[in-house]
Amino acid sequence: MLTRSYSSTILLLGSIALFSHSRVYGQNNAVYQTEPLKQSMIAEFALEYEQADIALKNYTYLATHTDSTIAKQRALDVALAQNDLDDALKIVQHWVKQDPKDVPALFYLTHIALKSHRYALTASTLENILSIDSDADLGEILAGISPENEKDRQTLLNALRQSKAQNNPAILVLIASLESQNNEIEQALKDVQKALIKRPYVTSFILLKANLLETLGNQKATEEWYASASYNHKSNLEIRLAEVKYLIKISKPELALTRLEKILNNFPKAEEALFIAGLTSIDLQRYDDAENYLVQLKNSSQYQNDASYYLAINAERKQHYETAITYYRLVDGSLYTVSRRNLINIFYKQNRLFDALRFLTQERVNYPQHASFLYQLQADILKKMNNKPAAIELLNEAIHNLPDDPDLIYAQVLLLDPYQQRDLLEQDLDKLLKIDENNPAYLNAYAYTLALQNRRLDDARHYAQQALENAPDQASILDTYGFVTFLQNDYKVAIPALEKAFTNNHSLSTGLRLAQALYLNGNNQKFNQIAEQLKIEFKHDPQLDQLNQLIPPTLKKANNDASIH
Repeated sequence: MLTRSYSSTILLLGSIALFSHSRVYGQNNAVYQTEPLKQSMIAEFALEYEQADIALKNYTYLATHTDSTIAKQRALDVALAQNDLDDALKIVQHWVKQDPKDVPALFYLTHIALKSHRYALTASTLENILSIDSDADLGEILAGISPENEKDRQTLLNALRQSKAQNNPAILVLIASLESQNNEIEQALKDVQKALIKRPYVTSFILLKANLLETLGNQKATEEWYASASYNHKSNLEIRLAEVKYLIKISKPELALTRLEKILNNFPKAEEALFIAGLTSIDLQRYDDAENYLVQLKNSSQYQNDASYYLAINAERKQHYETAITYYRLVDGSLYTVSRRNLINIFYKQNRLFDALRFLTQERVNYPQHASFLYQLQADILKKMNNKPAAIELLNEAIHNLPDDPDLIYAQVLLLDPYQQRDLLEQDLDKLLKIDENNPAYLNAYAYTLALQNRRLDDARHYAQQALENAPDQASILDTYGFVTFLQNDYKVAIPALEKAFTNNHSLSTGLRLAQALYLNGNNQKFNQIAEQLKIEFKHDPQLDQLNQLIPPTLKKANNDASIH
């Protein structure tokens, strides 16, 4: 790799030397160099040693004192990488001065002028480009560097509107883009329409009009425009697919699929069309059609994983579970975890949990990069098999292999008994806070554990408050905070927190804590309301016995048998 890097550098330097003939000045300790090759070598090696200022000075000098286009491009790359817009502007203005009709140089100048907020220069340079090539594609000029505030956009708009090229279709579309950002949608639509009159076949113009109509909320006009554009541009796959996506967006999947069938008649190997047709067919429960579309993408470099995943979904909906498992096992990349979860769910349905465990063990061998996720899946299966000790033992093994993985540690925290395994639990919680001291889930787990153990309540309150600062409306954290403050007999804080938590989660355990807090605080009317609500919503739950056996008002401590989140 190093050899290849230096080989590319030598080719670059040789190209600069070939086109450069003047003496240049080395900017390192005032050393004079007599050849451009030496000067550019200094610059390249300066870049290697992260001395960008030396490299930029050398390349700026080369760019402004030689005829080498390569030197100018390299100088611009270095200047833009350093966000040195002044030097970049100096370089590109010299380039344009040397060759006023060099369109790439003019594009560079437009880009840099726009980036440095030189809007008059931007407009005049665009005018120059269009005087040389009236069909120049200016569509990407604003990409990524469009003015961010309304004042700058208005300044650029005014400059473009005063340009001699203001009626050029490309300029009209640039103006429309800026107007749409300023929420001047109606005016933007008029300007795009003017551009379309002159250039009715430009894809970006057609799609911009569609987007503007959609932004106005005119569904009928948008749909009609897409239909007309697709009819008039049958050979334009991009426009026709844009119509399909809009039809799906407005909940017209049957019509979208009809359009897709026509598209595939004209473009039988269009991968995006095949993929969308497959997904739309699944949604419409046309499973055989979906399989026919998606199976054609099994060797696609772009859609292979997605196609395998949705072929599995399709097979699962047809209750062809073995086929679904086969397809899920082919999935990799970003869909790996969700595919394996779905696969394990099939094993659950078939009561094949031991097969699931063996499969996941083999997956850890085949996909070591997903080991943490796979360990957690196995632990979850063991927990559902009522074998919590085996799940904890497995997670111990996992943490030994991946000691700094917070997800594994947190998974073990959720399994440990707060009374029987208190030391290991506290050790794990301390590890989590060292890894991420502001994580609300970790803080909440620590606070809740201490509350269950009814110890270090000041620490528990601090952790719960800190968690609330990072996730103020999360019901489980509000419940923990209410639980801790309830144990501290601080009912003025506990009751509002528990009320808010219960409103959000409607959990029986939260409701019971709230009822106890209200009862002990003497709020009998509210207590009765909550008690009746709980009896209605959870009428068959044995935990409701607590309502009939509430501790007397003289007792100031909470029941340590409170249920775990």
